[in-house]
Amino acid sequence: MFAAERRQLILEMVRANGAVSLRELARVVQTSEVTVRRDVRALEAEGLLDRRHGGAVLPGGFTRESGFPQKSHLATAEKTAIADCAAGLVEEGEAIVVGAGTTTQELARRLARVPGLTVVTNSLLVAQALAHANRVGVVMTGGTLRGSNYALVGSGAEQSLQGLRVSKAFLSGAGLTAERGLSTSNMLSASVDRALVQAAAEVVVLADHSKLGTDTMFQTVPTDVITRLVTDEAPAHDDRAAAELQALADQGVEIAVAGAPGGATNAQGGSGGPGAPGVPGASGASGSSGGEGGPGRRQRRDVPLPGPRRQVPGAAAGLRSAGPLGEQPGGTERARVADMRRR
Repeated sequence: MFAAERRQLILEMVRANGAVSLRELARVVQTSEVTVRRDVRALEAEGLLDRRHGGAVLPGGFTRESGFPQKSHLATAEKTAIADCAAGLVEEGEAIVVGAGTTTQELARRLARVPGLTVVTNSLLVAQALAHANRVGVVMTGGTLRGSNYALVGSGAEQSLQGLRVSKAFLSGAGLTAERGLSTSNMLSASVDRALVQAAAEVVVLADHSKLGTDTMFQTVPTDVITRLVTDEAPAHDDRAAAELQALADQGVEIAVAGAPGGATNAQGGSGGPGAPGVPGASGASGSSGGEGGPGRRQRRDVPLPGPRRQVPGAAAGLRSAGPLGEQPGGTERARVADMRRR
């Protein structure tokens, strides 16, 4: 495919969907993400689209929001991995809130297997995913239906959440930065999401790597309120995503990378340790949330680097350290045997 043909196809995909990830563009035009990134830069220079971290959007995409049909076909593999990882954070008998979005819809499908769970949501899609789960209770907010994302919004939704208290809130959005936290391009959706956050002891954000570094109009959750981020593994060359993840971890956000080697990877900030790809200092632990210091601790949590190993004077490799008198254990016995041989 010639460059002009590729760029025309890329432009058509962005116009049809509003926003498309570089990974999806590369798959459709059957080329590398490096080539697609070059094509996107050329189209941006002509004013035909805007680049966003990990993808491309229509000009003016800062305020534009894609509808559900478009978003449901974006980053499907990433959303599945994120949902699988996030489902592991939910325990039997918990009460949680789940916000609207295609990623949270994927999470809801997995929550149907958690017995004794109670889910409060303003999303018709989340409620539908749990409608036939006999062991899961579903509580819906009131409000006005917003058809573009099948969510209940407005004062009715916000008032129904007053006085509510649950263990965790699971939310997604249009963008996530260390500077502003989670954001969305719709004011009504942002307002309801803020009410969901106020009801929860912990806040878990679900966002694929293409949303990292993207900033939209309305702040939903400030960074210092986010307990944990569940994301997917970014491409190796995506330095911006790695830098954004580290900045989030430095502010106390725990990072769980779905699909990382060995399963989910839990990062707690700092630098120098092994861990999630592109996240310096991520530890290899996974599982329940809370982290060191418990929920609400908003400070950088450095991982101490191991110091150099001390060599024990006089100890050879594979031997125990010398005894109090500088002799190796068993030395007296060996000397006695040698003396008998000389005799």
